[in-house]
Amino acid sequence: MSRLYGPKGWLLIGLAGLLLLVVFPILSLKVPSDSTFHLSQYWVTLIGKIMCFAIVAIAMDLIWGYTGILSLGHGLFFALGGYAMGMYLMRQIGREGQYQSELPDFMVFLDWKELPWHWWNTDQFWWAALLVVLVPGLLALVFGFFAFRSRVKGVYFSIITQALTFAAMLLFFRNATGFGGNNGFTDFKRILGLPITTPETRMILFVSTGIFLVGTLLIARWIVTSKFGRVLTAIRDAETRVAFCGYNTVYYKLAIFTFSAVLCGIAGALYVPQVGIINPSEMSPANSIEIAIWVAVGGRGTLAGAIVGAGLVNYGKSYFTQAFPEYWLFALGLIFILVTLFLPRGVLGLLSRTKAK
Repeated sequence: MSRLYGPKGWLLIGLAGLLLLVVFPILSLKVPSDSTFHLSQYWVTLIGKIMCFAIVAIAMDLIWGYTGILSLGHGLFFALGGYAMGMYLMRQIGREGQYQSELPDFMVFLDWKELPWHWWNTDQFWWAALLVVLVPGLLALVFGFFAFRSRVKGVYFSIITQALTFAAMLLFFRNATGFGGNNGFTDFKRILGLPITTPETRMILFVSTGIFLVGTLLIARWIVTSKFGRVLTAIRDAETRVAFCGYNTVYYKLAIFTFSAVLCGIAGALYVPQVGIINPSEMSPANSIEIAIWVAVGGRGTLAGAIVGAGLVNYGKSYFTQAFPEYWLFALGLIFILVTLFLPRGVLGLLSRTKAK
């Protein structure tokens, strides 16, 4: 435990856990809605979304900040996990849909007579949970194996991961693929037999996301402080020298790339029931670029910085898209330019320099 964090670090994690697991549930469920201290469902959903994005940011930091591989395809892994969970949630609607059919509404509208083969057993939660892990993980494993084995790196790796994401987005937009086309999945009713819109269920999802976020942070910290993590950092700084020392860098990069994809898939699965929708726009290349911006803003190579960056950028996005929706993309671009020019180590790097002075 001392290898992961010092006393101050564990104190901060403990306070964060207390806030997420005790204080927020009490403020949301026990404090009257007319009280100043009541935590509304809007804030429960917003904080839950940001925590999901923070998990994705940690995954990106592992592959980019510590290994030096800029992937612009992590939005795809996030969306695949979301779709796997969305398929389960759509099956839970049953005959409560608009057409009162066992088939999802969009299939009835398209005159489908039966579920396609890839929807097999998706009414079982354990199978959906397995798909959440396996689909992004296997895709990253296969894609990464051929890419790393071919020694694709740098900007070329970024381009092909972005191309993969764009191709998948176009595929999911097609109605014939059986994923809801442009509209995706929505109008969920239940999860594990619980009504999905009740404050109690939403708080269970919120707390589950908080627990997984803290667990992801600790696992990632354990990785980067281990021998495996030191090899990853060495690959980032001088991959050729690492190879000369006898390490097979392909398998190290493949392992961390696959693990980060799995983290993104689980984050997507936690995101969908809280937000209530998943569609192909989540696979947009712009979303994957935005994930990289979160890490850059918070500070590459600092796991806490990834969480801070995801929180700052997404809170800013929530504010701007309500107050000035037409200016959000300009603000995001300006943030990225300013961080690149003046804060190469991100917000945490600025705080560290200020503290040192």
